[in-house]
Amino acid sequence: MKVLIIGAGIVGAACARSLARRGATVTVIDRGAPAGATSAAGEGNLLVSDKAPGAELDLARYSLGLWASLRTELAAETNGAFASFEYQPKGGVVAASGEAAAAALSRFAEAQRRAGVDARPLSVQEARALEPELAASITSAVHYPEDAQVQPAIATEALLASARAAGARVLAHTTLTGPLRDGAGRLVGVTTSNGPLEADAVLVAAGPWSGEVARTLGATLAVGPRKGLLLVTARMPQRIWHKVYDTSYVGAVQSDERDLATSTVVESTASGTVLIGSSRQDVGFDGTIDVAVLAEIARKAIALMPFLAEATVIRAYGGFRPFSRDHLPVIGADPDLDGLWYATGHEGAGIGLAPGTAELLAAAMLGEPTAMSLDPFAPGRPSLREVA
Repeated sequence: MKVLIIGAGIVGAACARSLARRGATVTVIDRGAPAGATSAAGEGNLLVSDKAPGAELDLARYSLGLWASLRTELAAETNGAFASFEYQPKGGVVAASGEAAAAALSRFAEAQRRAGVDARPLSVQEARALEPELAASITSAVHYPEDAQVQPAIATEALLASARAAGARVLAHTTLTGPLRDGAGRLVGVTTSNGPLEADAVLVAAGPWSGEVARTLGATLAVGPRKGLLLVTARMPQRIWHKVYDTSYVGAVQSDERDLATSTVVESTASGTVLIGSSRQDVGFDGTIDVAVLAEIARKAIALMPFLAEATVIRAYGGFRPFSRDHLPVIGADPDLDGLWYATGHEGAGIGLAPGTAELLAAAMLGEPTAMSLDPFAPGRPSLREVA
């Protein structure tokens, strides 16, 4: 089977690897550089802690298991050509301040435990033993040992290198210009700035640009951009040991609001910096770095971890998350255009969900059994069509 993948971010890279290793003939195109857009602008989150019971949580748990094995697999498949992608099974700590937030966190964690998540309630004293810099104002917390982190740009490049080793081609700086269709109207490839490319199947993995790509190919997909901003501190001795966030982060992840929403999430990186986030804002592809938004992110981070008031911020950056309005990824075949497939719409969870998405998608495209049902993620599901 000849597959053309549009998008060389982490989801497209993971799909290329999974397909090529199954024997498919794979070509990946990207109008920019591989790993140069959304995948380079994320925190590298591999989380179960922010997901309610349901299909996305199931996919996250499946993907976490795959990430753990990818550490050794990618090194072997690329002959150690890449630096470590900094897989850190550091775990997460979610803190609540106030009785209402504590009660909501307790209910959320209990529902996750019933779904199989390792979610451990903590007293204030236990939370501060894990994270001594937490503010005195916290009233409870939950520890999620399964949460982890990777360096997303390196991970994307390593996945692409593995795909190349299995025979895939990656064509950077190649812009999609239109569809190729046969006499029956089936999609059989695309036209690009570097000429036509024929394929048995075209897979859209273009992140927040997936809706635009679908329109270019003659289809409709309700996936678009949701902007986020982050702060990065100078290197410092390690004072944060887990991914730490407050309960507002879960609410922001699950929000449908178009207006600005900020929430607190902080974590150390392998290089010694601290990432501080985050924001969500529906402003199209406006990439402006808004100082007022950064100030709000900083204020909330200091409220959660007061020592950050002394930290030096060396840079701020932003990116666009691929947002689907029903908060579920889009994985599967287009219901109306034969030959068109999707792996997109993961919003801020794309790094964590990439390997599971790729394995499910590759199996479905090649007619193999899938490890879990793709029905909740189907491009033709009513909750996505109603939005479109």
